[in-house]
Amino acid sequence: MARLFDEHIKRSVRSLNGAWRFKVDKNRRGEDERWYLGLTDAETVNIPSVWNTEFGLLDYTGVCWYEKSFYFEGNLRLNFGAVMTECRVWLDGEYIGSHYGGFCEFSFIIPSLPAGEHRLTLSVDNTFDKQSIPQAKVDWYHYGGIIRDVEAEKLVGITAINHRFEYTLDKEFESAVARAVIELYNAEDKTVTSKLTYTVGDNVIYSDDITLSAHEYKTVTSADSKLEDIKLWDIGAPNLYTVKIETESDDLYDKVGFRHVGVTPEGVALNGKLIEIRGVNRHEEHAEFGFAFPPSLMKRDLDIIFDLGCNAIRGSHYPNSRRFMDMVDEAGLLFWCEIPMWGWGFSPEALGDPIVIERGAKMHREMLKYYYNHPSIIIFGMHNEIHTECEVSVPLTKKYYEILKAHGGNRIVSYATDKPLKDLCLEYCDLISVNAYFGWYEGDMYGWEKFFDKLRERRASLGIEHKPVIMSEFGAAALYGHHTFDNIHWTEEYQANVLEHALELFHRDPMCCGFFIWQFCDIRTCLEAGINRARGFNNKGILNEQRKPKAAYYKVRELYHKFTN
Repeated sequence: MARLFDEHIKRSVRSLNGAWRFKVDKNRRGEDERWYLGLTDAETVNIPSVWNTEFGLLDYTGVCWYEKSFYFEGNLRLNFGAVMTECRVWLDGEYIGSHYGGFCEFSFIIPSLPAGEHRLTLSVDNTFDKQSIPQAKVDWYHYGGIIRDVEAEKLVGITAINHRFEYTLDKEFESAVARAVIELYNAEDKTVTSKLTYTVGDNVIYSDDITLSAHEYKTVTSADSKLEDIKLWDIGAPNLYTVKIETESDDLYDKVGFRHVGVTPEGVALNGKLIEIRGVNRHEEHAEFGFAFPPSLMKRDLDIIFDLGCNAIRGSHYPNSRRFMDMVDEAGLLFWCEIPMWGWGFSPEALGDPIVIERGAKMHREMLKYYYNHPSIIIFGMHNEIHTECEVSVPLTKKYYEILKAHGGNRIVSYATDKPLKDLCLEYCDLISVNAYFGWYEGDMYGWEKFFDKLRERRASLGIEHKPVIMSEFGAAALYGHHTFDNIHWTEEYQANVLEHALELFHRDPMCCGFFIWQFCDIRTCLEAGINRARGFNNKGILNEQRKPKAAYYKVRELYHKFTN
């Protein structure tokens, strides 16, 4: 997919972004009327985009159809960066598959397409029910559309479809034992033998002949290799190594970094050194573009986050674009990546539903598949503010924790709880992550001290004093430009005061190893979900939706730079 670098040199890759035909299907007649054979009375839209920015469709939830014609010959791999939220795909009128979940990549391989013009058709649905992830009631906007890049790749011979770079550092963090796990596919109608090499920087991890039968998939795991004198990836020192996977007819490039993260009773250690995490929660959303976030604005957001003095970002509440993750890797910032299992929209009954549980597990596996190699990701998040005070959440959390611990590499696994004094799932996390809003939803801003005392008692009663606490959400809302002489709700001054008091307390409390302010900027939210938000936005951003700073921005910047020094 579209990254900060070319993933392929030998492999031919064509972008299918740009103009597509588009049609709203309010009555869900499209499949019965076989719209996949060709859209009529359609308009033209540009992809990536969300349909909610089209005139008259801001609040539309339902099905829309997309169609794109393109020339191709050979073995086709169709790649979709993300589609919101469920889609069904046809090529030349033939159904080829579907995908559920709006924030991860997916692909289809169609061998031996004849030369000529081909028609790609998508039915896209952003509606939600009791088994949905996320649920209908969320505190962000339910955008619909093709929100990230679409590409057509031509596969020739034995091709590298995906890879995972695994390593273990020695105690001095000077050398590593590394191995490669490579997913291969033979695109030909015959058995093919090819030399396969896998290099990391100047180090050859794997080199051997490989044979695959016609259209065979195969996973190859290299033997362990010792790598000496490695340069660590670290905050502000983002040393990256280029990975090159090559066969006689194909290639795949990536970038990886060596680093070690761990949790001690004193906090989070990166490469053996304790760090204080200073971060923000950031939605990859913009009022003018929705989830189809332009790369230039990604860079702008990172520049602002650097100016703020952050060393970490929480990707609330879903996997962010791979292009943005490349930027975070190159910037030397830490990242928390999670799936969109959010909040009180989930009833306890839904959390025990086998379909919901398996959908969440599948989303975790997809997150691992596509995000495993990013060194900036030090925390994998399982869910946010679900009913962890209920027994039904325990087996779900245990299942997800075990998946991430077994297959997530060297990562901290956690989830954000808004019920830490009643939470029944704290056994299944490496780090206790707490969402609380004293001074906004709960009491006044001076309630933090008593709350922390109760939290300490709760940890002790469960025998988990060794697990440090990170404040994953806290804050207050402010309307941009609203000022008074009085310290009252919704003013920029009140928001700044709430954050100042909380941050000073968190910074000096030994139980707390870091904090993510809620939130980076104001975001559009779902009024129809029954969440009362002024302007139809969650206004807790320290910048407004156009990235204009509020008074809280300057206060946080002052504190974060002070904490750094």
